[in-house]
Amino acid sequence: MNKHISLVKRYLAGEDVTAEELRANSTAAYAAAHAAAYAAAHVAASTAAYAAARAVHAAMADDDAAADAAYAAADYYVKRYEELSNK
Repeated sequence: MNKHISLVKRYLAGEDVTAEELRANSTAAYAAAHAAAYAAAHVAASTAAYAAARAVHAAMADDDAAADAAYAAADYYVKRYEELSNK
């Protein structure tokens, strides 16, 4: 499994994941997305990066509505990644 998605899944499951871990994961996921050699790999990596970024936004949101929206987006992108990568 993609390590970036794995961390977001841990966050979504309520495990203890810090905002700094999520931020580093987001940065690394974007770097991986840009390094992807093939179009399909790039789409999956970009989707993982979106999930990672939304998890950061959820963890750092100032209000419940923003946190809920970012959390829902992270969940959506995890599911989308799994569809794209058949995992």
